[in-house]
Amino acid sequence: MAFLRKKREEPRVDLTSMVDVVFLLLIFFMISTTFVEAPGIDVKLPESSSQASKPEVREIKVYLSKSGEISIGKDKVTREELEYRLRAYGAEAKQMTFVLLADRDARHGEVVRLMDMAKAAQFKTLAIATEYAKTP
Repeated sequence: MAFLRKKREEPRVDLTSMVDVVFLLLIFFMISTTFVEAPGIDVKLPESSSQASKPEVREIKVYLSKSGEISIGKDKVTREELEYRLRAYGAEAKQMTFVLLADRDARHGEVVRLMDMAKAAQFKTLAIATEYAKTP
């Protein structure tokens, strides 16, 4: 009597779940990556060894270049336009932070003028952005 033998299947590794996990990790890292906001003008921030403060929920970022150009985000503005925009915040300015990103080679007088504009527009919090100093 002849017995029928079952054909043995070759062992296989199912990679479907591993591929799913890799795609989920890829999506997680893509979403959690921080994006650096590039201003419309080139600004080289001064260095500081002090610790960074946590970012405020409501803030306005004003950039000052070495040549004296002023911009809010990517929009270049004149000093008069900036003053008008700052005053347009009205009472809301008291809960906002004015973040000044001035080039390290910008004129000190221009930096002070921008700080005075923020104070005149009733911004209660002023932050001056710096880069973290790397120790040799």
